[in-house]
Amino acid sequence: MTLAAWAGLAGAARAAECAFAPALAARLQSPATVGDYRPVLKACVAADGRKALAVREMTVAGQKLALLADPEALTTRLERAACWTCSEMSEAELKSTRMGRAISESAEAPGLIHRGFLQNAGLTHGAGPGDFVTGDLCPSKRPLDRVFFARLETASPHASVALGISGLWLVHHFDDFRWLIDQRNSGALDILWVDHTYHHPYLARLPLAANFLLTKGVDPEAEILDTERLLIANGETPSLFFRFPGLVSSDPLMQAVSRFHLVTLGADAWLAKGQQPQKGSIVLVHPNGNEPKGLAMFTRDLTRGTIAAPLEPLTAAPE
Repeated sequence: MTLAAWAGLAGAARAAECAFAPALAARLQSPATVGDYRPVLKACVAADGRKALAVREMTVAGQKLALLADPEALTTRLERAACWTCSEMSEAELKSTRMGRAISESAEAPGLIHRGFLQNAGLTHGAGPGDFVTGDLCPSKRPLDRVFFARLETASPHASVALGISGLWLVHHFDDFRWLIDQRNSGALDILWVDHTYHHPYLARLPLAANFLLTKGVDPEAEILDTERLLIANGETPSLFFRFPGLVSSDPLMQAVSRFHLVTLGADAWLAKGQQPQKGSIVLVHPNGNEPKGLAMFTRDLTRGTIAAPLEPLTAAPE
């Protein structure tokens, strides 16, 4: 074996030792099990030469961990902080990366501007030959629509789907959450977790300018970070993507998401609202049981070929 091959094997071994992959939770774990959780922006280098950006730091079971991002692939992973040497990174340095550009461009895409709020701001259409399927798991009293995922699996091997998960959905649907993870682990699904806030506040009697995250007294920071902590506590990894409840936001909220180094995600094909998917569309459905109309339209569009294969991973959407 050549010296280069030995070095490669040694590097892979070190990377495996540094990765943090908690055992799948048998029962719901509290976000409080993830302590000292804070946003950071650091450029990091491992002993084997690997590079990454740290966007969160935390402590889990006495171990110091970092949520690391690949600034070009837009993927994330959890690793032991001791494996990395990190230094503070400036926002200007971040902007030279694909990640920085994706964050900035999504924050500057205002969608529809209304008095007091924005609607469907952020990334709404992606690059790529196929469509990007996203499903929001807002709080719901209904069970997960597992039939939707079965259709998705038959449409595309290892089907890519980005799931906007709210903390309260996970809390009240842990068995469905575990089922999704089992589907992912079997290779049937390729799931990317999109932060969809913890409580997903909504009151039908309130106007949009005072609803969702614009509801009086809502703490946007806690809504974002507590959802990430809950995912990590239950064995999963948050992505670099965030979607506003109801797709309703404001300029200050958009900037807050940007400060946490997340890409704001909208949609140009919310099927239940009659929006037609095009090549590269970010398709939105709700497999949480609250919007069967959209799921029926998804089946129709998939059968007709209106939703185009291959189904793309959301990480490929930003330019």
